[in-house]
Amino acid sequence: MPRIINDPNLNVCPDYASPDYANARAQLINDNVTEEQSIQLLRTIWRAANDAEIDLWEGQVEVEREQHENLRRVQEEEQNRIEQERIDEEESARKEEKKKHKHKFTPIPEDTGVPDEPSIIPSSYAIRKLDKGEYLELWYFTNDSLDEAHSKKTIDNDAMVMSTLPDGSTAWVVAAAARNASSVVDDENLSFEEFCIACPRFIAAIEEADWPQDRVRMMAFFWKNIQIHPYRSMRDPLAQKALLVYQAEQRKRWHVVAKSAAGPYNLSTINQKVLDTTRERVYWLERTKKDNQRDYKVSKLSIAKFRTITKCFSRILRFFLKIATLLHRFASCHMPHASCFTP
Repeated sequence: MPRIINDPNLNVCPDYASPDYANARAQLINDNVTEEQSIQLLRTIWRAANDAEIDLWEGQVEVEREQHENLRRVQEEEQNRIEQERIDEEESARKEEKKKHKHKFTPIPEDTGVPDEPSIIPSSYAIRKLDKGEYLELWYFTNDSLDEAHSKKTIDNDAMVMSTLPDGSTAWVVAAAARNASSVVDDENLSFEEFCIACPRFIAAIEEADWPQDRVRMMAFFWKNIQIHPYRSMRDPLAQKALLVYQAEQRKRWHVVAKSAAGPYNLSTINQKVLDTTRERVYWLERTKKDNQRDYKVSKLSIAKFRTITKCFSRILRFFLKIATLLHRFASCHMPHASCFTP
């Protein structure tokens, strides 16, 4: 059905008594219908048709009103959805900002002042590794590393710097991910004193990095059991070395296994069998090292002696050659030969 353009309520009934409608009246006039009755009949027909059109108009208006209402509701819902997405994005951005720069949003207690002792602040590389929950050498929490981190010039952690990779090549990396690998000391090569200094600092750092409490407790008990183990009090320095090697190897292995399908396990309990095997291996490595050093010294001494003997032999040889030359000349001059007599 075609759409009604004009409101039929505004329509005005034509003047059927006018000459313009004489032909229409004539068709209705007969013996039973007068002219006046034909005019009234035309008006009645018009009103009926206009009322029907009004009903259609009102139905059309209602349909259009519902359509407009549905469209308005859809547009409003879409606008609300877009607005909610914007709010969610802003909230997500704020959360990410707080997570990325959490120290910026840390509340300041009013009853605090300047601390008596300076805070322990490791390098940006160390903080980044701990935030990711990855393995990090204890050296980063020794006095030497903290002094190095404090003395370095402050740069933006997102800046790109040239770094030397483990294979010796160089590449541009994020400043927070860069480190001077040449100065890093592996855990097994730390002194036991450095190890004991670094452990509590490491525990405080992983707590600040929001490591799960079960992992924090595990690492604390692990290092505690290392420090109170009977090997710690032995006079044999290789016993303490074995503890440091065991600690380094087992902690590295734990981080590798934690990312595998097997999942993490409790590292805190010392495996005495593995520790004994580690101590034996450390002993043989140290013995091999000393044997090599001794062989090198012996070899170096032998070479020095050989060079000294060679020099002496050369001098003696030159001395005898000179004597032989002189004897030859002397013998030649005393033999009866024409060249020995004057004319």
